[in-house]
Amino acid sequence: MSITSTNALSVSELTFAIKNQLESQFPKLVIQGEISNCKHHSAGHLYFDLKDAAAKIPAVMFRGSQGGLARLPKEGDQVTVKASLSVYPPHGKYQLIVREMDFLGVGELLLKLEALKKKLHGLGWFDQGKKQPLPKFPRRIGVVTSPTGAVIRDILHVLRRRYAGFQLILNPVRVQGREAPGEIAAAIDAFNQHDLADVLIVGRGGGSLEDLWAFNEEIVASAIFRSHIPIISAVGHEGDVTIADFVADIRAPTPSAAAEIVSAEKAQHLLTLKKSGEAMRTALIHLLNRYREKLMGYARHPLFTSPYTLLGNAMQRVDELKGKLDHLITKQLGERRLQLEGKAQALVALDPKRVLKRGYAILFSRKSESVIVSHQQLSPKDEVKALLSDGEAYLTVNEK
Repeated sequence: MSITSTNALSVSELTFAIKNQLESQFPKLVIQGEISNCKHHSAGHLYFDLKDAAAKIPAVMFRGSQGGLARLPKEGDQVTVKASLSVYPPHGKYQLIVREMDFLGVGELLLKLEALKKKLHGLGWFDQGKKQPLPKFPRRIGVVTSPTGAVIRDILHVLRRRYAGFQLILNPVRVQGREAPGEIAAAIDAFNQHDLADVLIVGRGGGSLEDLWAFNEEIVASAIFRSHIPIISAVGHEGDVTIADFVADIRAPTPSAAAEIVSAEKAQHLLTLKKSGEAMRTALIHLLNRYREKLMGYARHPLFTSPYTLLGNAMQRVDELKGKLDHLITKQLGERRLQLEGKAQALVALDPKRVLKRGYAILFSRKSESVIVSHQQLSPKDEVKALLSDGEAYLTVNEK
């Protein structure tokens, strides 16, 4: 049996038939649920999902309907809305057109989040004193994230640009859904058990509160807290804050920022080395210029420009000094000779033998061989030796 187009509907006909049916059947609705994935369009319209534990439905609240709002809705708000059901033909999906909205209080997820924050804060898991410092030059960088998202590409891009010589180790996990918390915690534990990395980046890209919820689970917080490897939490965008951010050693606003933090120390040291090298080069050039100026000054010295003239002057000076030295020596020797001659003449004048030639004699006691200078030294019959100018004579004292 062949299919004929006689009674076939076009996509548009079917879509508008459904639209008419739904809009006529559900023109006025009052619905209660939790705000999720809320986005503020630049035109002023609000796009969000309204959800409960089992289902969710997209909704839009146009700017003209927002006049009665006490405030703009945010993630996790429990609200009651008055709306109509509509179909948006270009996308073929149904959505709520919200006309009024009342707030019922903090949503269930936010209540759970606040309760866990309070509990872990009381346990001291957020204390700054328990944070580990990052290594200065990590060689092995571990990453716990999805293997297919933009996160791993962004991290690699930053590291390749800023940090040569690293080894990146990815432990792929699901970052969203029921299984995600257990996989994330197990990946962190595996890195620690096998000592696979010097630092860990744990994170994912942006999303709604539900999308990021895996990083608000206690099992993930516990794995981060007991890790001996320093951990950087990089979950979502700058405005997203999770329990993992509070427990981690450092929070990065984005995964790219986490890669910059890992490479910051090395980049800073390289910059410092570059500046030091430039300063040393400048100082060396300055020093070389100083020595060059000194050498040029030496080159202009007469020793190099007129060495023979300089040596001739020096030799003439040496001759002058030699002449003066010879004269001084001759003078000194003459003076010393005259002094010696005077003293020699004095010694000759005092020579006892010269006195003996004039008829004198020197008497010695034969017994003691001492010179007799007084008659008191003599007694009768003493034998005396007389020293004369031409010899000796022996005498005997007869009387005194």
